[in-house]
Parts: sequence; C-alpha cells; structure tokens
Amino acid sequence: MQKCLIIQVFGRVQGVGYRYFTRNAARIAGINGYVRNMADGSVYIEAEGDSAQLEAFTSLCRQGPPRSVVEKITISECPLMNYKVFAIK
Repeated sequence: MQKCLIIQVFGRVQGVGYRYFTRNAARIAGINGYVRNMADGSVYIEAEGDSAQLEAFTSLCRQGPPRSVVEKITISECPLMNYKVFAIK
C-alpha cells in the first residue's frame, strides 16, 4: 500500500549536496515526490512509496551525503499526491 511522508531534515543540510543525494536515494529506493531547501536552513521532503521503500529511503536520509551533518529528522504522514517522479525544487 502506497503512503506519503513529509520528512524534514535539520542540521548542516544546505550547501552540501543534500538535495542531489536525496534525489539519488529516491531513485534507488523507488520513491516519488520532491525535495526543497527551506528558509530556516532545513530540507523538506515529500516522499511516496510503499512501507519498505520509505523505510529504506528514510534510512538514507538520516545518513545524508559525506559533507552533511544530520542533527534531527521529523517524519509525518500526508495525503497521497500520486507523484510520477522525484524532483528537486
């Protein structure tokens, strides 16, 4: 069953390639949705997939790319939007 998660990532996650890392992680995990930088320095992700895909994806999001420092992640469910791809906004 497909579901949608909102994932917010806090720490040193802007200017370190985090959005590109996230796009690649989404492709590996089979996730659709998008990622964008927020004004407060965090990264906002909407991710759609099945439970196993989302678990694999969120695990990669917790790691981040080599130059990032992920301090905190919040995850909440959201309504399905039926995204067709994973995009960087």
